[in-house]
Amino acid sequence: MCLGIPGELTEIFEEQALRMGKVRFSGVQRAVCLELVPEAKCGDFVLVHVGFALSRIDPAEAARLNELLAELMAAEPAP
Repeated sequence: MCLGIPGELTEIFEEQALRMGKVRFSGVQRAVCLELVPEAKCGDFVLVHVGFALSRIDPAEAARLNELLAELMAAEPAP
């Protein structure tokens, strides 16, 4: 099973001839590859898996997914 995490694209840049961007996930920013979503622009929400933005998603869907992920984290038993 794969898990894609929604985040907001805050910056676009090029690195080693690849279209890259910074994506904010709950306040933390990470660099991700944007090659699979050439239409993405700053302010868009993208679904990210292992450092690759796979698709654009609307803000409401991103919020819904973040709520579900928070519920999953809260339901996980403590070690």
